[in-house]
Amino acid sequence: MEYLHTMVRATNLDETLHFYRDQLGLVEINRYDNEAGRFTLVFLAAPGDLEGARSSFRPCVEITWNWDPEKYAGGRNFGHLAYQVENIHDTCRRLLEAGVTINRPPRDGRMAFIRSPDGISIELLQQGAALQPEEPWVSMENSGEW
Repeated sequence: MEYLHTMVRATNLDETLHFYRDQLGLVEINRYDNEAGRFTLVFLAAPGDLEGARSSFRPCVEITWNWDPEKYAGGRNFGHLAYQVENIHDTCRRLLEAGVTINRPPRDGRMAFIRSPDGISIELLQQGAALQPEEPWVSMENSGEW
């Protein structure tokens, strides 16, 4: 058995790609438009999954955008995507400055949660040992669902 990818649906492809690519920092590795099926698939990977020893293992997210509008619900019951980051404080600060809501701040210096525009929970985990807790995260309350 081999892990291939996780698929999440997008209601607005541009908004969703802005979040995953421009704000979160994933890299688009493939795109497939299907005229007959009226959908687009965009495959994204974390930069670290494209380098070094892990280059043969490409866990990725498949964004599925159906061209005909549909309503999607249940991002929370999907569970979450998880990414390891080099510095959780810097990552959360960058995301906050880019307009992303930090739903569960990294008060412990180890874990935070954000959500995509389509309601998918994304867990951010500190690489290695937890960082020393710091402001503004220590005093920041949880926001919404995560």
